Amino acid sequence: MKRIFLIAALVASPALADNDAVDAETVEKIEAWLASVECQMDPADIEAEDDGGYELDDVICKGGDQFDIVLDADLNEVERRAE
Repeated sequence: MKRIFLIAALVASPALADNDAVDAETVEKIEAWLASVECQMDPADIEAEDDGGYELDDVICKGGDQFDIVLDADLNEVERRAE
């Protein structure tokens, strides 16, 4: 019974489920930046980092190369890793 209650509490907790949520305005800015560097990605793969920055997973750039990109809080690229 305790196991069922714990699972229900975790599923019902929006704070736990949404801790990496990125607001729509920031998503738009990131998508605009990606377009300017000829890349694209699924916005669902944008993750907020604890330091205020963002991790962009599975970014596809011109030529078909795939990367994970890290942006700082001001949306400046600080790291790019080939996948």
